[in-house]
Amino acid sequence: MIHCANVTKAFDELVAVDDVSFEIPSGICALLGPNGAGKSTLLKVLTGLLPPDSGEVRITGLDVRTQSLEMRRTIGVVPEDLGLFDSLTIREHLELTGPIYGLGSAETRERGDSLLRVLGLDAAQDTFLDQCSHGMRKKTALAVALLHNPRVLFLDEPFEGIDPVASKTIQELLRTVAGRGIVVFLTSHILSIVDRLATEIMMIREGRIVWSSATQKTSRPLEEIYFELVEAAPREDLAWLRSSPSSKR
Repeated sequence: MIHCANVTKAFDELVAVDDVSFEIPSGICALLGPNGAGKSTLLKVLTGLLPPDSGEVRITGLDVRTQSLEMRRTIGVVPEDLGLFDSLTIREHLELTGPIYGLGSAETRERGDSLLRVLGLDAAQDTFLDQCSHGMRKKTALAVALLHNPRVLFLDEPFEGIDPVASKTIQELLRTVAGRGIVVFLTSHILSIVDRLATEIMMIREGRIVWSSATQKTSRPLEEIYFELVEAAPREDLAWLRSSPSSKR
């Protein structure tokens, strides 16, 4: 479903994505990496928001360069900024999205009702987005992305800044849609969630894929691999924090 071959994307002297290649035929693929590693840039290239400088990207067999419009109709996207409107309610986002993808009003409402129930948003459907929590906003963006039944779902940091209940709800829905044949590609910083959720994991550093579970099988803990290959945790002995004998009097 996702074909990425020798893709490079640079901004002046900064090479944000450097000769990246992979194939994702099914399941849930998570891309891990620190801020500035190239995760969001790669996601924008895969979804047609940024053209690659070189290489080839095909989503559901469609070339993102020459078949951009057709390709975008087959995917759902939850960007990091969510792309929502504060002056619209949760329900209005769905009602406006349906016709864009050729859905009639009855089908839009039926699908919207199901998504709102599954995501726990049905009681809040008439709430304006500027009155919603960050978790509610993320779930609204996910509902919008799924409404037209995409073949591939892209999510940029879907678990960032949300509470455990919202996180669990989103995880369960992603497992469900992946089980129905929708390919899920997401970026994240949260190793524990990725370790439980993803069927394939890639790690990116300075624009390059440095590890992939598809090609480098291992029994080592994900956290250990990440800190070794991607980003080591800083260490410093803060001796001044130690208690002195005089402080215990």
